[in-house]
This record gives sequence, structure tokens and C-alpha cells, in this order.
Amino acid sequence: MVNTEAYQKLRSELDPKGVTLVAVSKIKPVSDIKQLYDLGQRDFGENYVQELVEKQPQLPADIRWHFIGHLQSNKVKYIAPFVHLIHGVDGQKLLKEINKQAAKVNRVIPVLLQVYIAKEESKFGLDAAELEEVLTSAETASFRNIRIEGLMGMASFTENTEAVREEFSILKGLADRWAGHITENIQLRTLSFGMSGDYPLAIEEGSNMVRIGSLLFGARN
Repeated sequence: MVNTEAYQKLRSELDPKGVTLVAVSKIKPVSDIKQLYDLGQRDFGENYVQELVEKQPQLPADIRWHFIGHLQSNKVKYIAPFVHLIHGVDGQKLLKEINKQAAKVNRVIPVLLQVYIAKEESKFGLDAAELEEVLTSAETASFRNIRIEGLMGMASFTENTEAVREEFSILKGLADRWAGHITENIQLRTLSFGMSGDYPLAIEEGSNMVRIGSLLFGARN
């Protein structure tokens, strides 16, 4: 069941600030997505390739699908024809495969590089040195079918807001450091962090894209 009141409140908060709201619709039915779509929402985030591939043809063609889960290289081909933005690219191998599959369908696929900022081993991402390597490598420069749109990260799951703020500020610092590094396929315009529990703090720290699920769709089973 969609919380329409929460959705309208979020839009009134985020739209004036130029923050993109990605509605995280994983494990939620097509009917809930359509309800939010009818209210004007166009950006939806899914975590699982099979679920996304099943939902996409059942919904309007102008939905902007964000893949926000941990993407395996062998599954890129299934979403390459239609995905709007792939979050969470955490290495050169995956970037290379996205470029390869995008070329097959004659597309340029925008991606975000995931930076490891949390104090939890369960999170994925690049450290500062690995990020530099990806952004400056000759191989990355050779890719013609991807565009690195920005960075994303996930903070630790904790109620310690100062710890979360510190992690967000690390990501913002890296974004600022590389902001001037613009090439044909690198244009770092998006900084994606913040979810239902910490999005106001994320926006304070510079995020311009937030991923909101439970506030809109309720807690998941």
C-alpha cells in the first residue's frame, strides 16, 4: 500500500532542492508502482535483475528504471536494453561488461561508481585509491558505451547520526575532489546517498539523489 501523503511531503521537500527521488520498489507489486506513477513519480529502483525484468514490460515505457542492487556481470545483458541508471558499479570488470552489453544494444548506459564509506564489511564499493584508478585509467577512457554520471554510497546501519554524517562527508569530499575531472564519458553530476531513515542528513551533506522505500511503500516483510 502506497503512503500517498508521505510521497507528496517528500516531493515538496526534494523538488525545490533539485534532489531526485528514486522510489525503491523491490518486492513491491506492479499495482503499487503504478499508483505512484499515477501521482507523477517516474524514477523507480529495483535490487534484483529477475524482478526488474518481469516488472518492466508490465508498466509504462517512460519509467526511468534504476538498478540499485549488487549487479553480477553475467546479468548485465538482461537490463542493458532499458535500464536508465546503474548504481553501485564497484569495479573495472563490471564497468567493462556494462560497456560491452550497452554496445550490443547501441546504447550509452549511465552508471554511478559505488564508494565504500561504511564501517560494515557487508557493504560493497571502491576505496579512494581504487576510485582514482577507475577514473583515470586508459581502459575507462576507451569505453564508448558507458557514462560515469557520479558517485554513490551507503552509510553504516546505525542510529549514531554523527557517524553517518562523517561517512557522508567522506563521499562528498571525494566527489568534490574529482568534480573537475570531466571527459567524454565521465561527468560527475550525481551524488547519490541517503535512504528513508537518513535522507534529510544526506541532503544537508550534499546528496542530490536519494533512494526511498519504506517511507513510501511501508516496511518490507
